[in-house]
Amino acid sequence: MSDSVNNAPRQPRIVVCPTCGGDSIYAPSNPYRPFCSERCKQIDFGAWASEDFRMPAEAPPDDQEFGDPKLQ
Repeated sequence: MSDSVNNAPRQPRIVVCPTCGGDSIYAPSNPYRPFCSERCKQIDFGAWASEDFRMPAEAPPDDQEFGDPKLQ
């Protein structure tokens, strides 16, 4: 194999921006990756800060104990 193939510059990877859905360059040249811009990064950060992103959880009713009832 030739060393010139291994030393060839890599093409930047294009990914979908999680905020706007546009193209985003996923490479060290993009300091906002995986976002396409600082604006999209800040929008996403704001959503986390205001707790818009949450894992769905079903809590038992207040009058029900936690755990397996067979073990109590």
